[in-house]
Amino acid sequence: MRDPYSVLGVKRSAGQDEIKAAWRSLAKAVHPDQNHDDPNATVRFTEAGRAYDLLRDPDKRSRYDRQQREAELRRMEQMRRQQAERKVRNDPPPRMADEGAEDMIARIFGVDSRGQPAEGKPQAQSQAQAQNQARPQPQAAAAPAQDARKATDEPETDDAGQGRGIAPAAAIISAIIRRIRGGRPKVDKAPDFFADVTVSVEDILNRVRPTLETPDGQTLRVPIGAGTTDGQVMRLKEAGYRFENLKRGDAVITVRVAPGRFRVDGFDLKVDLPVTIENAVLGCETTVEGPLGSFPVTVPAWSGSDQKIRIEGEGLVMENGERGDLVAEIRLLLWEKPDAKMIDLMRSLREGLYL
Repeated sequence: MRDPYSVLGVKRSAGQDEIKAAWRSLAKAVHPDQNHDDPNATVRFTEAGRAYDLLRDPDKRSRYDRQQREAELRRMEQMRRQQAERKVRNDPPPRMADEGAEDMIARIFGVDSRGQPAEGKPQAQSQAQAQNQARPQPQAAAAPAQDARKATDEPETDDAGQGRGIAPAAAIISAIIRRIRGGRPKVDKAPDFFADVTVSVEDILNRVRPTLETPDGQTLRVPIGAGTTDGQVMRLKEAGYRFENLKRGDAVITVRVAPGRFRVDGFDLKVDLPVTIENAVLGCETTVEGPLGSFPVTVPAWSGSDQKIRIEGEGLVMENGERGDLVAEIRLLLWEKPDAKMIDLMRSLREGLYL
């Protein structure tokens, strides 16, 4: 959905009174009865109601703010990774002739492919340093050289099995990750790919499988169906980044439900039910449009705005096959044109005048 703070025109630090006042002002301005010439008035009114429904509830608001912060962190992390990859591709570090990725990284870390100090490393040391090196050292001190030898036992080869003179970017990244993690190549894993996918309520109910493009240009079909709701995070094994000599990363997909007639609350679907003053006071019979059809409902007498009518089993499908509810929230409406009798009645109630 669109940012609810932007929809209502309030700051993220706005209090409940400010949010409520902004909702009332916006609802009056965009109400369909006041905008007959605007075909999008209903959508705008529904969007405003959805934004108010989210921000007036402290738990929902806190959860939304947290999800936005997490999404922003994911976007920043993905941008950082992409920038790092571009830098490696466009500005590779200096390489020695016929030097593979592991040799290059071993040299950068101060050890060549044979476990010896890299060439060009200063050898002059003070007498105190020489004496310190002469002392017996723990066996673990030889681990970096041994790891370097293990990491470079298998030479880089091209498709024809011949040694390569230039290490490709993917091989360099793989070697860096292995060096940082300190693990063996067979168990190393490339980074995960994070993305959002936007669907509608109808897409979820009809089990439509939206598509995403992976970093290597492949098309990924996201499974949508039972158990899917707004904000759900699903992990698709080995569908993320792919680097040489590394196990492929996963694709971590967050489902976002597009704004529309329905607001998603877990597996419940919420929809606005406009009711005029006389019907709210006296009660009435009307219908509610759900995602799979219309349902007759009874509006009780003296129903205030935001009162809810729950229709069980008409929401989204859970993993166990059960369904959430369709919740109709009453929205109190005025008539299209001012009514003199109603105005006099309201004035008499407020000022104590009896006509």
